[in-house]
Amino acid sequence: MKILVVDDKQTLSDLLAQFLGQKHHVVTKQNGLQALYWLQEGDIPDLIISDLEMPELDGYQLISKVRSSGYFSDIPIIVLSCRDSSADRIKCLKLGANDYMVKPFNPEELSIRIDNILEKNTAT
Repeated sequence: MKILVVDDKQTLSDLLAQFLGQKHHVVTKQNGLQALYWLQEGDIPDLIISDLEMPELDGYQLISKVRSSGYFSDIPIIVLSCRDSSADRIKCLKLGANDYMVKPFNPEELSIRIDNILEKNTAT
């Protein structure tokens, strides 16, 4: 399975790539704009993990653009953010995110959530 990690903090992207790379092929991008360009080049991940606060194109905008695109709209999205407010979670879920986790996070919990989402997607 291919996972796209979108976060402007390289250390977190590297950590996720190392941890998730044990089971999945992981690609990292530093902001939503880089992620969109990558998607538009024909690269389709099985899942996107995105931060909210990023330069150029933030996580909210990325979710909106992915969901409004007919071609990418079915890609599951997990938001991984420092923002712990219910309003942020609700906004992301309304935009079409499949899940929302707050940093710092437990990598094992993230892995289980990824597996659950990917299992549902392959079952349909």
